[in-house]
Amino acid sequence: MTGSEVPHAFRLAYVPGVTPAKWVRIWNERLPDVPLALAQVSSAEVFGVLRSGDADAGFVRLPVDRTDLSAIPLYTETTVVVVPKDHVVAAAEEVTVEDLADEVVWQPLDDTLDWEKLPGQPAIERPATTADAIELVAAGVGVLVVPQSLARLHHRRDLTYRPVSDAPTSRVALSWPQAEPTPALVEEFIGIVRGRTVNSTRGRPQTPPQPKAKRKPAEKATGAGKGGGAGARRGAASGKTAGKNPRGGSGGAKGGKGGKPRRRP
Repeated sequence: MTGSEVPHAFRLAYVPGVTPAKWVRIWNERLPDVPLALAQVSSAEVFGVLRSGDADAGFVRLPVDRTDLSAIPLYTETTVVVVPKDHVVAAAEEVTVEDLADEVVWQPLDDTLDWEKLPGQPAIERPATTADAIELVAAGVGVLVVPQSLARLHHRRDLTYRPVSDAPTSRVALSWPQAEPTPALVEEFIGIVRGRTVNSTRGRPQTPPQPKAKRKPAEKATGAGKGGGAGARRGAASGKTAGKNPRGGSGGAKGGKGGKPRRRP
């Protein structure tokens, strides 16, 4: 394959907590000749990456500004509170926001939840990242409320998490820059994410139907045509046997000429 034939790579961004492995695997099975380049980008930066053209599409967290970006909501995550394993919350199967009223609840600067009012006691400062907030919780200072995928991403043996039933939730979506028409590789990935089968033709260029070949008319059984046609062939066949009589002799007397019998003297 020459340099001009190398297909354009599909560039996919994704925010922390999202695991694109399933869709990447399907892409590699269906389009093995088109490389897929992955880039993890923070939730605050991912939309700028899409708008600048540094990624063809990305897994993001809603909301999405639909002015210049398209989006397909995919799923809603469970919200959990991260606490030390020996914390009183760890004994419950599920908690509410009210159960956190006496806790210092950290809100990092990269928080992905849309709070009307943050629960618990106000913190002195906001950690820069979710990872920084996790370190504070592990030190026994406060708790952290995040989407479950982020709790799993920052898993530690000394920490655990429990669902918060009435906390805001985070919705994950596939987003891409608006364009008419949508680029073919983006359409392919949209189809994979939406579960279209490999035989689906949506988003793929359609091959125009080819005209059917005209059938040649059959030759008529007349004497015309190459070699006299069917009629000539039948005539030739009958001519071979026309001069024979039922006894196997010729139609005239033996030794006669021109088919005329010889007269006796």
